Amino acid sequence: MAKASTGTLYRGREGMWSWVAHRVTGVGIFFFLLVHVLDTALVRVSPEAYNAVIDTYKTPFMAFGEVILVAAIAFHAFNGLRVIAVDFFKSGPKNHKKLFWAVMVVWLVVMVGFLWRHIPNSLGGAF
Repeated sequence: MAKASTGTLYRGREGMWSWVAHRVTGVGIFFFLLVHVLDTALVRVSPEAYNAVIDTYKTPFMAFGEVILVAAIAFHAFNGLRVIAVDFFKSGPKNHKKLFWAVMVVWLVVMVGFLWRHIPNSLGGAF
């Protein structure tokens, strides 16, 4: 007897989650860059408005946003290298799960190093 279809090709494994996270981080980075270009261009229109925008970036909420941004950029970069390795090396597809977990380890090391510096700096040198 044939097994009933679950209705999806995705099974929630490493390949699917890296695919989803790569696209989500890519879109998020795109929108960040769009806002960044716009707020930087504001200096030509009104230096006072530019300074007001920059002052909003010095809040704890935006410090948290910087953590999200760095996490997204680091994951997107390392996962992009994983995608290149999977696509261009003969053993890449066979080792894609190992490469995914290597990306996660490197990402975690980078994030710990970033947070070690960022948290004291964002809290005004409280540590």
